[in-house]
Amino acid sequence: MASVYDFQAETLDGRQQDLADYRGQVLLVVNVASECGFTSQYAGLQALHETYVDQGFQVLGFPCNQFGGQEPGGPAQIAEFCSSRFGVDFPMFAKVEVNGGSAHPLYRFLKKEAPGALGTTAIKWNFTKFLVGRDGRVIDRFAPSKRPEELRSAIEKALAVPAEG
Repeated sequence: MASVYDFQAETLDGRQQDLADYRGQVLLVVNVASECGFTSQYAGLQALHETYVDQGFQVLGFPCNQFGGQEPGGPAQIAEFCSSRFGVDFPMFAKVEVNGGSAHPLYRFLKKEAPGALGTTAIKWNFTKFLVGRDGRVIDRFAPSKRPEELRSAIEKALAVPAEG
């Protein structure tokens, strides 16, 4: 697999989504949770989405319950929480695992392409962020503690690179 465009993921409403549909856009792929100390980052992620969507940017949210059981709800509960609490209208996907043998293939790819601190591949916690360029390749990985607003310069730099073709 050469890029994120080679993967599919199930949306919160149960549809299979080809990530190739985002070809040419800059993506911020984030494992999210509704009962996490970092949950307030949804507001910052939505602000990034609103600021840059017209320039070819998308946040892709992947709920994950692997860290302290902090995403216990089903798809309808997750959608309602994100919409009512944070006004989220960026694409949200079905709950996935990001570590271990059942990790979603997209996350296996992301972790291989952008290892964490000291070369570790495991995701340490919710709200780990992967910035993906218009070519579908991983540009960088950001720790959960890195607030969305701190990613503006990296996003703007990625948006400045023209799409291929």
